[in-house]
Formats: sequence, C-alpha cells, structure tokens
Amino acid sequence: MSEEQGHMAEESTKDEPLRADIRRLGRLVGETVEAQEGKALLDLIEDIRLTALRFHRDGDAAAREELQTIAKSLPPERAIVVIRAFSYFSHLANIAEDLHHVRRTRSHEIEGSKPRRGTIASALKATGETSVRDLDRFFESAHVRPVLTAHPTEVRRKSTMRREMAIADLLDQRSRHTWTPEELADIDGKLARAVLVLWQTNLLRQSRLSVLDEVANGLSYFNYTFYRQLPKLYADLEDQVSEDRGQDQFEIPSFMKIGSWIGGDRDGNPNVDAETLRGALKRQSVSAIANLLEELDKLGDELSLSIRLVDVSSDLQALADASPDTSPHRELEPYRRAIAGMYARLSATQRGLNGVKSVLRPIALDVAPYETIDEFREQLLVIHRSLDAHGARVLTRGRLRRLIRAVDCFGFHAATVDLRQNSDVHEATVAELFTSIDPDIDYLSEDEDARLARLGRELGERRPLKRPHFAYSASTAKELAILDAARRGKETYGRDAVTTAIISNTRCASDLVGLAVLMKEAGLVTAEGQAEMNIVPLFETIADLRNATDIMRRLFGVPEYRRLLEARNNTQEVMLGYSDSNKDGGYVTSGWELYKAERDLVQLFAEENVRLRLFHGRGGSVGRGGGPSYDAILAQPEGAVAGQFRMTEQGETISSKYTNPFIGRRNLEVLASAVMEASLAPHTSANDMREDFIAAMDQISAHAFAAYRAMVYETEDFNDYFRATTVIEEIATLNIGSRPSARKGGGRIEDLRAIPWVFSWSQSRVMLPGWFAFGSAIDRWLAEEKNGLAILRQMYAEWPFFQSLLSNMDMVLAKSSMAIASRYADLATDTKYAAAIFERICDEHERT
Repeated sequence: MSEEQGHMAEESTKDEPLRADIRRLGRLVGETVEAQEGKALLDLIEDIRLTALRFHRDGDAAAREELQTIAKSLPPERAIVVIRAFSYFSHLANIAEDLHHVRRTRSHEIEGSKPRRGTIASALKATGETSVRDLDRFFESAHVRPVLTAHPTEVRRKSTMRREMAIADLLDQRSRHTWTPEELADIDGKLARAVLVLWQTNLLRQSRLSVLDEVANGLSYFNYTFYRQLPKLYADLEDQVSEDRGQDQFEIPSFMKIGSWIGGDRDGNPNVDAETLRGALKRQSVSAIANLLEELDKLGDELSLSIRLVDVSSDLQALADASPDTSPHRELEPYRRAIAGMYARLSATQRGLNGVKSVLRPIALDVAPYETIDEFREQLLVIHRSLDAHGARVLTRGRLRRLIRAVDCFGFHAATVDLRQNSDVHEATVAELFTSIDPDIDYLSEDEDARLARLGRELGERRPLKRPHFAYSASTAKELAILDAARRGKETYGRDAVTTAIISNTRCASDLVGLAVLMKEAGLVTAEGQAEMNIVPLFETIADLRNATDIMRRLFGVPEYRRLLEARNNTQEVMLGYSDSNKDGGYVTSGWELYKAERDLVQLFAEENVRLRLFHGRGGSVGRGGGPSYDAILAQPEGAVAGQFRMTEQGETISSKYTNPFIGRRNLEVLASAVMEASLAPHTSANDMREDFIAAMDQISAHAFAAYRAMVYETEDFNDYFRATTVIEEIATLNIGSRPSARKGGGRIEDLRAIPWVFSWSQSRVMLPGWFAFGSAIDRWLAEEKNGLAILRQMYAEWPFFQSLLSNMDMVLAKSSMAIASRYADLATDTKYAAAIFERICDEHERT
C-alpha cells in the first residue's frame, strides 16, 4: 500500500463513526416516515433519492426526466411529506457532522497533537517573540466583539432547533462511553422518540416574529454558549499565557464581549422604536441577572467552609454578619452566609430593575439592591481575596473565577446593544429641529461646508435645540425618543448597555456630526465635548467605500468632532458593509474595494493619530462577506486589526456557530486567536503594497465590475428573470424575521435588501453573488497581460487576501449546481429572455 493510500485508509477509518451516525439517523427517519406515512411513501422517497443521485452526480438526462415526471405526479400533500423527509435528513446529517467535528477535536487534544490553527496555543506560538509586557499592553487596549443581528436567514424555528439539540446530545452521549446493551437500547429509544417529535413539529413558523421574539431568540445563545463558554475561554487563555510565558496567574482584561443589534437596529425596520429598545434592554437584563443568580446559588452550595476549620478576612466576616441569613445551620459557614446576603441583594436588583422575582432560594425582602454592577463585583472580590489569603487559592480558580468574569462580560445588561439608522432619516430629523427654531433655515439645501459649520456651532451651544411641547413629525419624534431611551437604558443598566450608534448609507462628514447633534439633545453628548456613545459611519456601496477615506479626513477636520473623539479615548470606529457592496458591484469588486478602503483608512488614521476600529458587516454566506473567520482576519491589510475587531454574526450563522457549546467555544477561541495573531505575530500580508499585485487586482476588479453590472443592472429583463426563477417572492412571505425584505417599494434590485438577494440565489443553487464575473475578468486580464498566469499564481502563493478571495469562491462553486438551477430557470414564462440570460449565467459559471 502506498503512503497516499495509507493516509486515505486512515482518514476513512477516522470518519467511520460519522458514517455510522448518518446511517443510524437515516434509518430512524426512514422508520419514522414508514410508521407515520406508510411504506409506499418511504419507497417513493428512496426512489427519488437514487434518481436524484444519478442526476446530480452524472448529469443523467434520463434521471432528470424521471424526476420531473415523479414531481409532476405528486399531489401537494405528498410532495410536502417528501420535502420534509429530505429536509430533516439534511438537518440530522449536519448534526452528525458537527458531532464528528467535536469528536475529532477532542481526539487531537487527547493525543497531544500539535496546536491547530485558530487555537490559543497556536496563537501563542505564532506570537512567541512577544514579551509579557507587550502582551499585557495588547490585552489592555484590545476590543473584540461578535455582534448578533436579527438579519433573517434562519428559517428553522426555535422548537425545531431544540429538538435537534436533544438529538445531538443523545448522539454525543451514545459515542462517549461504553454502554451495556440495556443502556444502549435506552439511548436508542430516546433517539427514536426525539426523531418522531421532530417529524411531528412544524418546520416553519406560522406567524411573523416580533422584534422582542428576535431578542428572545438571540438570548437563547447566551444560555447555550456565551454565559458558560466565554468565562471558560478567558480562564484557559490566562492559564495558557501564564504557562507559556512562565508567569504566575497572568490576568487578562475582558477584551472580548458580546454585542447585539436586536432591538436597536431600525434601518428599514419600522417595528423598532423606543419601546422596543426598552423591551430589549429589559429582557437582556432579566437574562443576565438570572444567570448571575444561578451561578451565585451554585457557588453558595460549593463554599461550605466552616469557621472552625478556616480563617476568613475581616471584610468577608463583615459581609457574613450583614447577611439576612440567620439559619443556625449556617452559623459557622461565613462564606455561605455572605453569599446568601449577596443573593438577596441581587434578587432585589432583579426585582427593582425588571420587576422579576427570583425563585431559586428563599430571600429577604427588605435588603437594598445593588446600585451598580461594580458593587456586586467588589463583594465577589472580597470572597476571592479571603480565600486566597487563607490558603484556599485553588477555590478561586473554579466557579468563582468564572462568575467574576461573567460579571465583567455581561454585567446587568448581557450584551451591548447598538443603534442603527439610515443617514436620510438622521438628516431629515436634524433639518426639522433647525426649522422648528427658525423657519428660514433650509438645512437640506445647504452645502457640506455650511452644514458642518452650523452643526459645529450647535455642538458648542448649551441651550437645547429641541423645543418642548412642539409638534414634531412622527419620524422625528420617534428618532428623538429612541435616543432618549438609549440614555435612560445606560442610566438603568450600566454605561455598556448601549454604546454605539451606526449610520447606514454614510455619504458625508455631516452625517456623523449631525448625529452628534441629535445625541446632544438626548444628553448623550455635552456642550463641553463629552460623548457617551461611539458614532460609527457605515460605508456600504462601492462608491461609499471609495469615498470613505475622504469623508473621514473631512470629519477629522471638524474641531468639535475631534473633541468628542478625545473623550472616547481618541478611537473612531468605522463599519464596512459586505452584503450591499457585493450586491452593488459583485464579489470580486466588493472584496477588493473593501480591502483598499481598509488599507487607506489605516494610513489616514495613522497620520491623524487616531485609533481605528473596523467593524465588519459580514454575513453567513460568501455573497454577504462570509467564509472562515480565522482566514478572513489574517487576510486583513497590515494595521487593519491592531487588537480592534468587531464583526456581525447573522441569521443561520449564529445558530450554526453558537447552538452547540463546544462549537461555540471553538468559534470564540478562533476569533480571539486570529485577532492576537493578526495584531502581534509578524504580519502575513507583507505583499499589501506590491505594485504589481495592486495593479493586477485593480484591472481584474474593473473587468469584473463591468461584467457584473452589465448582467445585473444593464441587462433588460434581468430583474424579471430574477423574480421569476428564484424564490424571492416566497422569501418575502416567510415568517423568519420582523423586517421587510426591501427598504422601499418599487421592486428594483437596488431597493432589495442584500440578504433576500443572496438567499434567493442560494436556494436556486446558482449562488451568483459568490462568484459571478470572476471568470470574465480573468479571461480579459489574461488577454491583456502576457505574463498574467504567472502573476496570478504568485499572488495566490504569497498574498493572504487573494488566497482568501479564491478559497471562499471555491467553496461557493462547490455548492452551486447548474443542473438544479436549470429547473428554476424553467419557471420563467418568457422562454426567450430566460433562455438567453440563463445561458449567459452558465457560460460565466463555466469560465469561473
């Protein structure tokens, strides 16, 4: 046997548990279908499966005709059963693959394999030359945030996902141990029952989600993963740094926390208002405090230390003496009495802030709530210091350590909520405020210089611009109310409850200064130049990305805005939109313009001595900026990370990344490790400034842009073709989110949100946003460049940006299927234009 054959045999052996799980789940689905729907239908499903394999694998024309005949003969009620059977099997196969990934990861760790890419150990190895002092400085200033959004691409209901989680737990349980036949039969019985419940549970929601439903869905991932796994990740990170650098208990600030747009993102969503934001903040707080109460209760069970056997600090004794817990059974247990008092105060906090009563243990009703999260944290540190001082340091390294970290990461607010609104709405609101005090002010007609001068003067004014009891329009009143709700939310739940306001469709510097004026009216900015929130531009279209650096240069020239920056640690965040830039200019041009914008912003911010924090608005699919996070972060231009990194987690990506705690922990570790490597390791993008690479990408991008725009925006009937041959109209009616599928009416592609645009092409298996125009661009460039292929090969070998661009496209092409797409193309009633457009798509697919 050759070495290659041996390797293949070894891999096949390693994957045998996966194949066994898939066979087991497939058998259970088959048995369920037969029991519920009859053997004839099961036989039909199996016939369809085998025929589809011939069609997909071999391009068998006869198989296509056979499938078409079967599909046409199926009455709707039977067709639905067939669809459900294949859907559930796909979901269960994904569960098996996730479990196998966990299994293989654990196997590597048990065997002591060398650190894999994306792990803390690998990052520490890559940053091996970094001193402890430099590491300390890095963590002190680092800022990493995965930000959950409610962007609607997760079709499955929470009920379905819970059933799938139960199946995953049973599969994991089955594979972890050696069981007796009786125990194995018990697990298999539970699996069969779980699959049956899943089969009898509606796949799709029957009613549209509200924003607060979306908040509840987002909070479920805190219970699944974040509350437990993020504190554990910090503990592991500190321990590994301590061991790797020979330090005693290296302490790391909480540089990574969780953000959220859910309840604050009102860009194109009329359902988000001040009441929604208040509801979101309250629900998040209820969840965060409930988690703290649960962990505190468990800590009290653990710390049964007796005063007869241990000494305690005077501060700890004072906490115990102040406790309302007077049970004689705990008279000699000061830690438990102290924790009982803390539990009572935390329960009072929950009741006072959110009107919710705790039920975990009896509580005193007359204790004072905590005024701030810092007060609660300080009492946890009293416990920590007392244990540490009296020989019980090991007890500080478990639940107590994780609880203190949870306090740092989640506070009383769980996640930091971002606000987001379109620049047009802000602009109209500012204009109405000025008109209300002086009807002669025509803000909307003023040029940029006049606007910036007026806004700058207003930022320095102490008198309010907002008139009391004035009858503002509904839109303006709504915007002022949500900013006021943000200020009150910060006062109620802590300053980290709401920290950022994002401006979609940022076109000029006055968009940012105008928002600062609106925030001043809500008390979030003062005339002295203090700012309570970050003001963040979002550059989304190709034109916006190209103008981003000039806009920020102009902004930094406004003295009043620079004062606000100084109050925010001289840090400016900039958000870059992947989805809309892709819809606007195609995959290649979007990626390249994003890269160039980052590179130019890095240079500008260095010149202006302002710290840059980039916020990447990436989606789950490649057409919306998705792809492996680790590679994407390392492929950033030099200086574009520097310890500062925010990225959106959207739709189905959230569930695939964070439903399983083990996989969720792994994804958080990948994010932290990649930021460490990109910031501290010798930079891998040394070819950022190679003139031949840049010139090549400029030309390739120009060709790709022309080819993409020619198809999507300049081809007559393309919009009709898109709407006739994809499920865009059906997606608009699905109950998968609270937002409309388009920002405005009219039916144009320009008005359509990027998410349903990408989603539709994915369902038809064309996957157009993830590859279209690359083939034409390369063809044209090779025709112009005599040594073109050699340059491309060198770019791929040496440039992480180009590697990532091709790798992601390669993945999308593997998921595309022109055979399946041809069935969707047949849905168009005008066969003449449909045939011509589909032929062009197929030709481009083949070229790419």
